[in-house]
Order: sequence, then structure tokens, then C-alpha cells
Amino acid sequence: MRMDTVIMGGGLSGLTCGIALAKRGQRVTIIASGQSTLLFNGGSMELLGSIDGQAVMAPLEAIPTLPQDHPYSKIGASRIAALANEAKELLADANISMEGNAEVNHWRVTPMGVAKPAWLTLSENLRIDDLAKLPAKHVALMCIRGFFDQPNGMLAQGLQKLGFDVKRIEFTTDDITALRRSPSEMRAASLAKHLVSNNALQRVADQINTLAGDAEMVLLPSVLGQNDESYFKALESMVNKPLRLIATLPPAVAGSRMQTLLRHYFQMLGGNYLMGDTAVSGNFEDGKLLSVTTAKLGDMPLRADNFVLATGSFVSRGLIADYERVYEPIFNLDVDADSDRELWTRFGILEPQAYSRYGVATDNELRCLKQGKPIQNLRAIGSVLSGHDAIKMGDGTGVSLLTALAAAQSTLQGKR
Repeated sequence: MRMDTVIMGGGLSGLTCGIALAKRGQRVTIIASGQSTLLFNGGSMELLGSIDGQAVMAPLEAIPTLPQDHPYSKIGASRIAALANEAKELLADANISMEGNAEVNHWRVTPMGVAKPAWLTLSENLRIDDLAKLPAKHVALMCIRGFFDQPNGMLAQGLQKLGFDVKRIEFTTDDITALRRSPSEMRAASLAKHLVSNNALQRVADQINTLAGDAEMVLLPSVLGQNDESYFKALESMVNKPLRLIATLPPAVAGSRMQTLLRHYFQMLGGNYLMGDTAVSGNFEDGKLLSVTTAKLGDMPLRADNFVLATGSFVSRGLIADYERVYEPIFNLDVDADSDRELWTRFGILEPQAYSRYGVATDNELRCLKQGKPIQNLRAIGSVLSGHDAIKMGDGTGVSLLTALAAAQSTLQGKR
């Protein structure tokens, strides 16, 4: 089985790269072991949110100051704006409607009520352009009775610290109450599956319209639209006040929707998505990767002209740490990591952790290194890359999107 490009990893970076290549006529196969870390995403993309603990509000101005080993620096700071625009257009083509731009960050609101800088946010989610000019002063925080995935007390306190006057309102409907017979049903994904009929949405709207009082805006947990945004739009038309959604604890409906829409778009373009399989080894010759063997295909290796590693970091087992080393498990590629295990972590959960910057070593064209030499047709993208801390820098989704597009461009231009 021979393709133009084989991508290992079916999350945000892998799908973005696959879509970019498939749109330009390439035959692409994605090997996806399971659900991706997109399920942790509450509906926002970050380009660059923080440097040395200080919020970044103009990411394009800050990116040229990043260290040389940061993925953005390897791509080239002069390319970031164009790649960011391309990423936003790609998401829109996949029916993921997001607002924001790369020049000026806005603020997203976490499930805990904390404001963090963001590049793009789903149109239906609460977004704050300026903390000194809130989109509304008096808000009704609608809390679904028995719902597990929103810490209502912490969220309300956080919104109050941001300057909102919060009226916390608990509500339910007869059919939501029926779901409470099973605790597992009172999760975001389960409620999203339930709130798909006009009758169910109308009952929620009736509760909001009755209870919201004189609030200027209504805030609801993000439990609408596992497949698209039409259910939010339907509810919005039924509510007599401005309505916005607040991200919930993961697994998040918004992230699940983005994963689904990106996968559907990739397959619509003719891409081959091997769900539930894992790359286990590769065949190398003269500094090139010739084929990849997977757990399920066994003695039927996937052959291609180019390969992309998008397997993620430790969470998705794109990197593995044992008691002796940090390593990349498929090809045993070079990894940028401290050899002394005691240096991997620091005391204090909020302190920057060295392991967060570990990843596969690459050259400036994102080609993977093995024994110090670049593999000509194997590139790494996304969170498997070294040189940045997605948690502390708020750049994880941006790195995934932009390195994916950069790798796709290099592949199409024949840079090997």
C-alpha cells in the first residue's frame, strides 16, 4: 500500500497537515491510535499567550523574541502571520467558525472562571476583547442541576473577579431531570446528545427566559452541538437575551466537535483515516524512511514518499519516560531531554517543569534527527516537538496548527 504521505497521529496537528496535503491532491493516510487531546479543548486556539509568566497581547510582535529552538523560530517568524491566516481559513473550511486574529489576543474564560489570552475562540463562546470593557456587566450564570462538568462556585467567583455582576441560577427541565437517574448521563457529552431536538431546546429556553431576570447576558455551559453549531443557533433564537457558552471540564463538547469536523473534512477530501491503529516501527535506508509498520496491518507496511510524525507528547504516548530516559517509541529518534532524571521536574505544581519542553529533535525544516542526522522525508509537528512549554507559554494549539501547515508546504515543495 503506497501513499504520497503517511501521517502518524490523528489529532489537531495530524489532521491539519493531512487536510492541507489532501486539498492539493496528495494521497494521504493518517494512522490514529484513538481519541486525541483535542477532547481537552474548550473551544479556543492559542498562538502565544505568555512569556516568562507575563501575558502576551500582541503575539506577532513577541514571536521574533523567542529562543532559536522554539518551533516558531524554526518555521521563521516572518512566516507566522501567513500561516496563522491559512490555519483560520482551514478551520472555517471545516465548518469550525472561530473569531480572533493573530495580531491581538483576546481573553477566553476557563471552566474555573480565569481569563487567559487566546488567538481564536468559537463564535458561540464567551470572549472578552478588553478586560476593562466587558461585553456585559450583569450576567446570568445558568447552572444545570446535577451537572458534573462545571465547578459553578469557582466559575462564579472567577467571573466576579473579572468584574462581572453574576447572578447564579440553577435550573433543570423534566427530561434533564430524567437523565439524572444515571450519574454518567450528567456529563457534557451526554447532555449534548440529549439537547438535539427543538422540544428539548425550547424547554431549556423557557427556563432561561423565566429565570434570567434583568441580566444583560446569559452564560450557559458548553453542552450544545457535538457535531455542529446549529443547536446553539437554534437555542440562541429562542432566548430573549444575548447568549454565550462557557467551556466545561474535559472531555469537552467543543473539542470533540472540532475533532469530528476536521476528520470528516479530511475524509471528504479523499484522505484515508486508519482509526484504532498504531505505528510500531519503520524501515530506513540511506537516510530516508521507506515504510511504516502498524500494529493492525502487520506484514502490510505503509509505503510513502513522505512521512509526518504527529503523535503528541507524553499524554498520547508520542514520548515515553521510564526510570532511565525519555524516548520516542516508534523510530527511536533523537530527543531533546535532560539525561539526569532529577532535572526532569521541579518542586511545586505551578513551577515550570523541564519535561514540558522535551520532544523530538529536528532541524530548521522540522526534519527529525536520528543519531544526529536528519531523516530526509520524515518531519515532526505539533506537541511531539521540543523547545516550548505549551502549558506555561499558551502556544500548544498554535504550534500544532502552524507546524502542520509548514510541514505540508515543505512536503509539497519537495524539500527532502
